[in-house]
Amino acid sequence: MRNYSPEDLVRWDKEHFWHPFTQMKVYREEDNLIFERGEGVYLYDIHGNKYIDAVSSLWCNVHGHNHPKLNRAVEEQLKKVAHTTTLGSSNVPAILLAKKLTEIAPEGLTKVFYSEDGAEAVEIALKMAYHYWRNKGEDKRTFITLSEAYHGDTIGAVSVGGIDLFHGTYRDLLFETIRLPSPYLYCKQEHGGLSQTCLADLIIRLQELLRARRDVVAVVLESGIQAAAGMLPYPKGFMKEVRELTRRYEVLMIVDEVATGFGRTGSMFYCQQEGITPDFMCLGKGITGGYLPLAATLTTNRVFEAFLGEFGDAKHFYHGHTYTGNNLAAAVSLANLELFEEEKTLERLKPKIELLTRRLEEFWELKHVGDVRQLGFMAGIELVKDRESREPFPYGERTGFKVAHKCREKGVFLRPLGDVMVLMMPLVIREEEINYVIDTLKWAISEL
Repeated sequence: MRNYSPEDLVRWDKEHFWHPFTQMKVYREEDNLIFERGEGVYLYDIHGNKYIDAVSSLWCNVHGHNHPKLNRAVEEQLKKVAHTTTLGSSNVPAILLAKKLTEIAPEGLTKVFYSEDGAEAVEIALKMAYHYWRNKGEDKRTFITLSEAYHGDTIGAVSVGGIDLFHGTYRDLLFETIRLPSPYLYCKQEHGGLSQTCLADLIIRLQELLRARRDVVAVVLESGIQAAAGMLPYPKGFMKEVRELTRRYEVLMIVDEVATGFGRTGSMFYCQQEGITPDFMCLGKGITGGYLPLAATLTTNRVFEAFLGEFGDAKHFYHGHTYTGNNLAAAVSLANLELFEEEKTLERLKPKIELLTRRLEEFWELKHVGDVRQLGFMAGIELVKDRESREPFPYGERTGFKVAHKCREKGVFLRPLGDVMVLMMPLVIREEEINYVIDTLKWAISEL
Protein backbone atom coordinates (compact mmCIF):
# COMPACT_ATOMS: atom_id res chain seq x y z
CA MET A 1 0.00 0.00 0.00
CA ARG A 2 1.26 3.46 -0.89
CA ASN A 3 2.23 5.42 2.23
CA TYR A 4 3.17 8.70 0.53
CA SER A 5 1.22 11.50 -1.14
CA PRO A 6 1.83 13.38 -4.41
CA GLU A 7 3.01 16.29 -2.29
CA ASP A 8 5.59 14.03 -0.64
CA LEU A 9 6.91 12.98 -4.04
CA VAL A 10 7.20 16.59 -5.23
CA ARG A 11 9.13 17.51 -2.08
CA TRP A 12 11.42 14.46 -2.11
CA ASP A 13 12.12 14.91 -5.82
CA LYS A 14 13.43 18.42 -5.23
CA GLU A 15 15.29 17.51 -2.05
CA HIS A 16 17.08 14.34 -3.19
CA PHE A 17 17.00 13.70 -6.96
CA TRP A 18 19.75 15.40 -9.02
CA HIS A 19 18.42 15.35 -12.61
CA PRO A 20 20.52 15.07 -15.80
CA PHE A 21 21.08 18.10 -18.05
CA THR A 22 19.07 20.16 -15.56
CA GLN A 23 19.79 23.40 -13.73
CA MET A 24 18.53 22.27 -10.36
CA LYS A 25 18.09 25.78 -8.97
CA VAL A 26 15.52 26.45 -11.69
CA TYR A 27 14.00 22.97 -11.42
CA ARG A 28 13.40 23.39 -7.70
CA GLU A 29 11.56 26.66 -8.36
CA GLU A 30 9.19 25.23 -10.97
CA ASP A 31 6.21 22.92 -11.19
CA ASN A 32 7.56 19.71 -12.75
CA LEU A 33 5.99 16.60 -14.17
CA ILE A 34 6.34 13.36 -12.21
CA PHE A 35 5.11 10.43 -14.29
CA GLU A 36 3.47 7.43 -12.71
CA ARG A 37 2.32 5.22 -15.58
CA GLY A 38 2.03 4.97 -19.36
CA GLU A 39 -0.32 3.46 -21.92
CA GLY A 40 0.40 3.49 -25.64
CA VAL A 41 1.76 6.90 -26.63
CA TYR A 42 0.38 8.50 -23.44
CA LEU A 43 1.99 9.22 -20.08
CA TYR A 44 0.08 9.93 -16.87
CA ASP A 45 1.44 12.04 -14.02
CA ILE A 46 0.87 11.54 -10.29
CA HIS A 47 -2.20 13.80 -10.47
CA GLY A 48 -3.81 11.74 -13.24
CA ASN A 49 -3.13 14.20 -16.06
CA LYS A 50 -2.57 12.67 -19.51
CA TYR A 51 0.13 13.68 -22.03
CA ILE A 52 1.20 12.49 -25.47
CA ASP A 53 4.84 11.43 -25.15
CA ALA A 54 6.02 13.42 -28.19
CA VAL A 55 9.73 12.78 -27.51
CA SER A 56 9.43 9.01 -26.91
CA SER A 57 10.85 9.37 -23.39
CA LEU A 58 14.14 10.73 -24.73
CA TRP A 59 13.89 9.12 -28.17
CA CYS A 60 13.79 5.48 -27.05
CA ASN A 61 10.14 4.40 -26.94
CA VAL A 62 9.11 2.69 -30.18
CA HIS A 63 5.89 0.71 -29.80
CA GLY A 64 4.29 2.68 -26.98
CA HIS A 65 4.26 2.25 -23.22
CA ASN A 66 2.93 -0.80 -21.41
CA HIS A 67 2.86 -2.96 -24.55
CA PRO A 68 1.50 -6.45 -23.75
CA LYS A 69 4.12 -8.32 -25.78
CA LEU A 70 7.04 -6.40 -24.28
CA ASN A 71 5.60 -6.74 -20.78
CA ARG A 72 5.21 -10.47 -21.32
CA ALA A 73 8.80 -10.83 -22.51
CA VAL A 74 10.07 -9.27 -19.28
CA GLU A 75 7.70 -11.33 -17.11
CA GLU A 76 8.62 -14.62 -18.79
CA GLN A 77 12.34 -13.95 -18.48
CA LEU A 78 11.93 -12.93 -14.83
CA LYS A 79 10.52 -16.39 -14.11
CA LYS A 80 13.82 -17.85 -15.36
CA VAL A 81 16.61 -15.49 -14.27
CA ALA A 82 17.04 -11.70 -14.25
CA HIS A 83 20.79 -11.49 -14.76
CA THR A 84 23.83 -13.68 -15.25
CA THR A 85 27.33 -12.49 -16.09
CA THR A 86 28.66 -12.81 -19.63
CA LEU A 87 32.32 -12.65 -18.54
CA GLY A 88 33.35 -16.11 -19.69
CA SER A 89 29.78 -17.44 -19.82
CA SER A 90 26.65 -16.68 -21.82
CA ASN A 91 22.85 -16.65 -21.70
CA VAL A 92 20.09 -17.62 -24.09
CA PRO A 93 18.45 -14.24 -24.89
CA ALA A 94 21.81 -12.49 -25.40
CA ILE A 95 22.84 -15.18 -27.90
CA LEU A 96 19.54 -15.01 -29.79
CA LEU A 97 19.63 -11.21 -29.88
CA ALA A 98 23.20 -11.10 -31.17
CA LYS A 99 22.19 -13.43 -34.01
CA LYS A 100 19.10 -11.34 -34.79
CA LEU A 101 21.00 -8.04 -34.80
CA THR A 102 23.54 -9.35 -37.30
CA GLU A 103 20.67 -10.50 -39.53
CA ILE A 104 19.01 -7.07 -39.70
CA ALA A 105 22.18 -4.95 -39.70
CA PRO A 106 24.08 -3.91 -42.85
CA GLU A 107 25.80 -6.91 -44.36
CA GLY A 108 29.20 -7.65 -42.87
CA LEU A 109 28.46 -6.56 -39.30
CA THR A 110 28.69 -10.01 -37.73
CA LYS A 111 29.91 -9.45 -34.17
CA VAL A 112 27.99 -7.89 -31.26
CA PHE A 113 29.46 -6.43 -28.04
CA TYR A 114 26.84 -5.40 -25.47
CA SER A 115 26.72 -2.51 -23.00
CA GLU A 116 24.01 -0.47 -21.27
CA ASP A 117 23.63 2.84 -23.11
CA GLY A 118 24.63 4.66 -26.27
CA ALA A 119 27.62 6.47 -24.78
CA GLU A 120 29.07 3.13 -23.71
CA ALA A 121 28.46 1.71 -27.20
CA VAL A 122 30.51 4.57 -28.66
CA GLU A 123 33.17 4.30 -25.96
CA ILE A 124 33.56 0.62 -26.82
CA ALA A 125 33.87 1.37 -30.54
CA LEU A 126 36.60 3.96 -29.86
CA LYS A 127 38.60 1.63 -27.63
CA MET A 128 38.10 -1.32 -29.95
CA ALA A 129 39.22 0.69 -33.00
CA TYR A 130 42.32 1.98 -31.21
CA HIS A 131 43.11 -1.48 -29.86
CA TYR A 132 42.62 -3.00 -33.33
CA TRP A 133 45.51 -0.99 -34.75
CA ARG A 134 47.68 -1.78 -31.72
CA ASN A 135 47.06 -5.48 -32.26
CA LYS A 136 47.99 -4.98 -35.91
CA GLY A 137 51.29 -3.45 -34.82
CA GLU A 138 50.43 0.10 -35.95
CA ASP A 139 50.65 3.22 -33.78
CA LYS A 140 47.53 5.17 -34.70
CA ARG A 141 45.91 7.47 -32.18
CA THR A 142 43.98 10.24 -33.99
CA PHE A 143 40.22 10.36 -34.53
CA ILE A 144 38.45 12.58 -37.07
CA THR A 145 35.11 13.92 -35.85
CA LEU A 146 32.59 16.66 -36.65
CA SER A 147 31.84 19.94 -34.95
CA GLU A 148 28.44 19.92 -33.21
CA ALA A 149 28.78 16.14 -32.73
CA TYR A 150 27.26 14.40 -29.74
CA HIS A 151 28.04 10.78 -28.88
CA GLY A 152 27.29 10.65 -25.16
CA ASP A 153 28.80 11.79 -21.90
CA THR A 154 31.59 9.37 -21.00
CA ILE A 155 35.10 10.74 -21.46
CA GLY A 156 35.88 9.05 -24.78
CA ALA A 157 32.45 9.90 -26.18
CA VAL A 158 32.89 13.52 -25.06
CA SER A 159 36.35 13.61 -26.69
CA VAL A 160 34.79 12.93 -30.09
CA GLY A 161 31.90 15.30 -29.37
CA GLY A 162 31.77 18.86 -30.57
CA ILE A 163 29.11 20.81 -28.66
CA ASP A 164 30.98 23.31 -26.51
CA LEU A 165 27.98 23.95 -24.25
CA PHE A 166 28.00 20.28 -23.23
CA HIS A 167 31.68 19.43 -23.59
CA GLY A 168 33.74 22.59 -23.10
CA THR A 169 34.00 22.30 -19.31
CA TYR A 170 35.75 18.94 -19.61
CA ARG A 171 38.20 19.87 -22.36
CA ASP A 172 41.29 19.31 -20.20
CA LEU A 173 40.23 15.72 -19.56
CA LEU A 174 39.85 14.78 -23.22
CA PHE A 175 42.08 13.37 -25.94
CA GLU A 176 42.61 15.56 -29.00
CA THR A 177 40.79 15.01 -32.26
CA ILE A 178 40.68 16.55 -35.73
CA ARG A 179 37.32 18.18 -36.23
CA LEU A 180 35.63 18.86 -39.57
CA PRO A 181 32.76 21.37 -39.75
CA SER A 182 29.21 20.23 -39.13
CA PRO A 183 27.92 19.33 -42.63
CA TYR A 184 24.55 21.04 -42.20
CA LEU A 185 25.90 24.28 -40.74
CA TYR A 186 28.80 24.41 -43.19
CA CYS A 187 26.52 23.83 -46.17
CA LYS A 188 23.97 26.43 -45.05
CA GLN A 189 26.58 29.07 -44.26
CA GLU A 190 29.01 28.52 -47.12
CA HIS A 191 26.76 27.22 -49.90
CA GLY A 192 23.22 28.23 -48.90
CA GLY A 193 21.95 24.66 -48.74
CA LEU A 194 22.68 20.95 -48.89
CA SER A 195 23.91 21.00 -52.49
CA GLN A 196 26.14 18.59 -54.41
CA THR A 197 28.73 21.38 -54.51
CA CYS A 198 28.75 21.49 -50.74
CA LEU A 199 29.03 17.71 -50.53
CA ALA A 200 32.00 17.70 -52.93
CA ASP A 201 33.69 20.46 -50.92
CA LEU A 202 33.36 18.54 -47.65
CA ILE A 203 34.66 15.34 -49.18
CA ILE A 204 37.71 17.15 -50.61
CA ARG A 205 38.50 18.47 -47.12
CA LEU A 206 38.26 14.99 -45.64
CA GLN A 207 40.34 13.50 -48.44
CA GLU A 208 43.11 16.05 -47.89
CA LEU A 209 43.18 15.13 -44.20
CA LEU A 210 43.33 11.40 -44.83
CA ARG A 211 46.02 11.84 -47.46
CA ALA A 212 48.17 13.94 -45.14
CA ARG A 213 47.72 11.90 -41.95
CA ARG A 214 48.72 8.26 -41.57
CA ASP A 215 47.92 8.10 -37.86
CA VAL A 216 44.12 8.24 -38.13
CA VAL A 217 42.35 5.50 -36.20
CA ALA A 218 38.83 6.19 -37.44
CA VAL A 219 36.31 8.71 -38.68
CA VAL A 220 33.46 9.00 -36.14
CA LEU A 221 30.07 10.43 -37.03
CA GLU A 222 26.40 10.21 -36.22
CA SER A 223 24.26 8.51 -38.81
CA GLY A 224 22.39 10.82 -41.18
CA ILE A 225 21.74 13.64 -38.75
CA GLN A 226 23.35 15.39 -35.79
CA ALA A 227 20.39 14.95 -33.49
CA ALA A 228 21.52 16.45 -30.18
CA ALA A 229 22.89 19.51 -32.01
CA GLY A 230 19.32 20.43 -32.93
CA MET A 231 18.43 17.97 -35.71
CA LEU A 232 21.04 18.91 -38.33
CA PRO A 233 20.77 16.51 -41.31
CA TYR A 234 23.67 15.66 -43.60
CA PRO A 235 23.63 16.15 -47.37
CA LYS A 236 22.37 12.98 -49.02
CA GLY A 237 25.32 10.81 -50.01
CA PHE A 238 27.72 12.30 -47.43
CA MET A 239 28.12 9.08 -45.47
CA LYS A 240 28.58 7.00 -48.61
CA GLU A 241 31.40 9.28 -49.73
CA VAL A 242 33.01 9.09 -46.27
CA ARG A 243 32.84 5.29 -46.38
CA GLU A 244 34.58 5.21 -49.76
CA LEU A 245 37.38 7.46 -48.51
CA THR A 246 37.91 5.47 -45.31
CA ARG A 247 38.26 2.32 -47.38
CA ARG A 248 40.66 3.98 -49.82
CA TYR A 249 42.93 5.29 -47.07
CA GLU A 250 42.56 2.26 -44.77
CA VAL A 251 40.86 4.14 -41.94
CA LEU A 252 38.09 2.68 -39.81
CA MET A 253 34.58 4.19 -39.80
CA ILE A 254 32.48 4.39 -36.64
CA VAL A 255 28.82 5.22 -37.16
CA ASP A 256 26.61 6.24 -34.21
CA GLU A 257 23.06 4.96 -34.85
CA VAL A 258 22.00 5.39 -31.21
CA ALA A 259 19.39 8.07 -31.99
CA THR A 260 18.60 7.04 -35.57
CA GLY A 261 18.41 3.27 -35.28
CA PHE A 262 15.28 1.15 -35.08
CA GLY A 263 13.10 3.01 -37.53
CA ARG A 264 13.56 6.66 -36.65
CA THR A 265 14.66 7.64 -40.16
CA GLY A 266 12.19 5.39 -41.98
CA SER A 267 14.48 2.36 -42.31
CA MET A 268 15.75 0.07 -39.57
CA PHE A 269 19.13 1.85 -39.72
CA TYR A 270 20.04 4.97 -41.68
CA CYS A 271 23.23 3.27 -42.97
CA GLN A 272 20.92 1.15 -45.11
CA GLN A 273 19.61 4.24 -46.90
CA GLU A 274 23.18 5.14 -47.86
CA GLY A 275 23.99 1.55 -48.79
CA ILE A 276 27.05 1.32 -46.54
CA THR A 277 28.54 -1.03 -43.98
CA PRO A 278 30.74 0.81 -41.47
CA ASP A 279 33.42 -0.94 -39.44
CA PHE A 280 31.46 -0.19 -36.26
CA MET A 281 27.78 0.61 -35.75
CA CYS A 282 26.70 1.79 -32.30
CA LEU A 283 23.13 1.06 -31.16
CA GLY A 284 21.05 2.00 -28.12
CA LYS A 285 17.81 3.84 -27.25
CA GLY A 286 15.18 2.00 -29.32
CA ILE A 287 16.90 -1.38 -29.09
CA THR A 288 14.58 -2.51 -26.27
CA GLY A 289 11.60 -0.46 -27.40
CA GLY A 290 12.35 1.95 -24.56
CA TYR A 291 11.94 -0.63 -21.81
CA LEU A 292 15.37 -1.38 -20.33
CA PRO A 293 18.95 -0.07 -20.61
CA LEU A 294 20.81 -1.90 -23.38
CA ALA A 295 23.24 -0.94 -26.11
CA ALA A 296 25.33 -2.77 -28.65
CA THR A 297 28.46 -2.17 -30.69
CA LEU A 298 28.41 -4.14 -33.93
CA THR A 299 31.60 -4.78 -35.88
CA THR A 300 33.09 -6.94 -38.60
CA ASN A 301 34.89 -10.25 -38.64
CA ARG A 302 38.03 -8.39 -39.80
CA VAL A 303 38.10 -6.36 -36.57
CA PHE A 304 37.18 -9.38 -34.43
CA GLU A 305 39.99 -11.54 -35.80
CA ALA A 306 42.63 -8.94 -34.85
CA PHE A 307 41.86 -9.73 -31.20
CA LEU A 308 42.33 -13.49 -31.53
CA GLY A 309 45.44 -15.22 -30.20
CA GLU A 310 46.78 -17.37 -27.40
CA PHE A 311 45.85 -16.27 -23.89
CA GLY A 312 49.41 -15.27 -23.15
CA ASP A 313 49.40 -12.88 -26.11
CA ALA A 314 47.03 -10.61 -24.15
CA LYS A 315 45.36 -9.43 -27.35
CA HIS A 316 41.81 -9.82 -26.10
CA PHE A 317 39.55 -6.82 -25.53
CA TYR A 318 39.87 -5.70 -21.91
CA HIS A 319 36.46 -4.09 -21.49
CA GLY A 320 33.15 -5.06 -19.93
CA HIS A 321 30.36 -4.15 -17.55
CA THR A 322 28.52 -5.93 -14.78
CA TYR A 323 25.30 -6.00 -16.81
CA THR A 324 26.84 -6.65 -20.24
CA GLY A 325 24.33 -8.80 -22.16
CA ASN A 326 21.73 -8.63 -19.39
CA ASN A 327 19.13 -11.40 -19.75
CA LEU A 328 16.05 -9.23 -19.14
CA ALA A 329 17.13 -6.47 -21.51
CA ALA A 330 18.05 -8.92 -24.27
CA ALA A 331 14.72 -10.74 -23.90
CA VAL A 332 12.66 -7.58 -24.28
CA SER A 333 14.85 -6.45 -27.17
CA LEU A 334 14.05 -9.67 -29.02
CA ALA A 335 10.35 -9.04 -28.48
CA ASN A 336 10.82 -5.46 -29.70
CA LEU A 337 12.31 -6.70 -32.98
CA GLU A 338 9.56 -9.28 -33.37
CA LEU A 339 7.00 -6.48 -33.08
CA PHE A 340 8.61 -4.65 -36.00
CA GLU A 341 7.86 -7.69 -38.14
CA GLU A 342 4.46 -8.64 -36.71
CA GLU A 343 3.01 -5.13 -36.79
CA LYS A 344 4.80 -4.06 -40.00
CA THR A 345 6.03 -1.00 -38.12
CA LEU A 346 8.27 0.40 -40.85
CA GLU A 347 5.65 -0.03 -43.58
CA ARG A 348 3.05 1.74 -41.45
CA LEU A 349 5.50 4.52 -40.69
CA LYS A 350 5.82 5.73 -44.30
CA PRO A 351 2.49 7.65 -44.49
CA LYS A 352 3.20 9.14 -41.06
CA ILE A 353 6.53 10.51 -42.29
CA GLU A 354 4.75 11.99 -45.31
CA LEU A 355 2.15 13.59 -43.03
CA LEU A 356 4.86 15.01 -40.76
CA THR A 357 6.70 16.44 -43.78
CA ARG A 358 3.54 18.23 -44.96
CA ARG A 359 2.63 19.57 -41.54
CA LEU A 360 6.14 20.83 -40.81
CA GLU A 361 5.82 23.28 -43.74
CA GLU A 362 3.22 25.16 -41.71
CA PHE A 363 5.79 26.25 -39.13
CA TRP A 364 7.33 28.60 -41.69
CA GLU A 365 4.20 30.73 -41.23
CA LEU A 366 5.30 31.57 -37.68
CA LYS A 367 7.54 34.63 -37.42
CA HIS A 368 9.80 33.24 -34.68
CA VAL A 369 10.62 30.01 -36.54
CA GLY A 370 14.07 30.32 -38.07
CA ASP A 371 14.51 26.84 -39.51
CA VAL A 372 12.64 23.55 -39.88
CA ARG A 373 14.69 20.35 -40.19
CA GLN A 374 13.71 16.73 -40.71
CA LEU A 375 15.06 13.27 -41.38
CA GLY A 376 12.40 10.60 -41.56
CA PHE A 377 10.35 10.70 -38.35
CA MET A 378 12.84 13.00 -36.60
CA ALA A 379 12.27 16.76 -36.71
CA GLY A 380 13.46 20.02 -35.17
CA ILE A 381 11.84 23.46 -35.29
CA GLU A 382 14.34 26.19 -34.40
CA LEU A 383 13.02 29.27 -32.62
CA VAL A 384 14.74 32.62 -33.18
CA LYS A 385 14.15 36.14 -31.96
CA ASP A 386 14.51 37.56 -35.47
CA ARG A 387 14.23 35.39 -38.58
CA GLU A 388 15.90 37.85 -40.96
CA SER A 389 19.05 38.33 -38.90
CA ARG A 390 18.95 34.82 -37.40
CA GLU A 391 19.33 36.44 -33.98
CA PRO A 392 18.64 33.83 -31.32
CA PHE A 393 16.72 34.36 -28.13
CA PRO A 394 19.05 34.96 -25.16
CA TYR A 395 20.10 31.58 -23.72
CA GLY A 396 18.94 32.48 -20.23
CA GLU A 397 15.38 33.19 -21.34
CA ARG A 398 14.77 29.44 -21.88
CA THR A 399 12.34 30.13 -24.73
CA GLY A 400 12.21 26.49 -25.85
CA PHE A 401 11.34 25.35 -22.34
CA LYS A 402 8.59 27.96 -22.11
CA VAL A 403 7.05 26.64 -25.32
CA ALA A 404 7.30 23.06 -24.04
CA HIS A 405 5.68 24.12 -20.75
CA LYS A 406 2.86 25.74 -22.72
CA CYS A 407 2.29 22.49 -24.63
CA ARG A 408 1.67 20.73 -21.32
CA GLU A 409 -1.52 22.78 -20.95
CA LYS A 410 -2.95 20.84 -23.89
CA GLY A 411 -1.53 17.46 -22.93
CA VAL A 412 1.64 17.25 -25.03
CA PHE A 413 4.98 16.42 -23.41
CA LEU A 414 8.08 17.81 -25.18
CA ARG A 415 11.73 18.20 -24.23
CA PRO A 416 13.49 20.84 -26.37
CA LEU A 417 17.16 21.09 -27.24
CA GLY A 418 17.74 24.69 -26.21
CA ASP A 419 15.45 26.64 -28.53
CA VAL A 420 14.97 23.78 -30.97
CA MET A 421 11.60 22.10 -30.48
CA VAL A 422 12.24 18.41 -31.07
CA LEU A 423 9.59 16.05 -32.39
CA MET A 424 10.57 12.41 -31.91
CA MET A 425 7.26 10.61 -31.50
CA PRO A 426 6.77 6.87 -30.90
CA LEU A 427 6.60 5.06 -34.24
CA VAL A 428 3.13 3.71 -33.43
CA ILE A 429 1.52 7.12 -32.92
CA ARG A 430 -1.65 7.53 -34.99
CA GLU A 431 -2.08 10.20 -37.65
CA GLU A 432 -4.73 12.06 -35.66
CA GLU A 433 -2.34 12.19 -32.70
CA ILE A 434 0.44 13.52 -34.93
CA ASN A 435 -1.91 16.28 -36.08
CA TYR A 436 -2.78 17.08 -32.47
CA VAL A 437 0.90 17.37 -31.52
CA ILE A 438 1.59 19.66 -34.49
CA ASP A 439 -1.46 21.83 -33.79
CA THR A 440 -0.50 22.13 -30.13
CA LEU A 441 3.11 23.06 -30.86
CA LYS A 442 2.07 25.69 -33.43
CA TRP A 443 -0.37 27.17 -30.92
CA ALA A 444 2.26 27.24 -28.13
CA ILE A 445 4.84 28.98 -30.34
CA SER A 446 2.24 31.53 -31.45
CA GLU A 447 1.18 32.17 -27.86
CA LEU A 448 4.70 32.91 -26.68
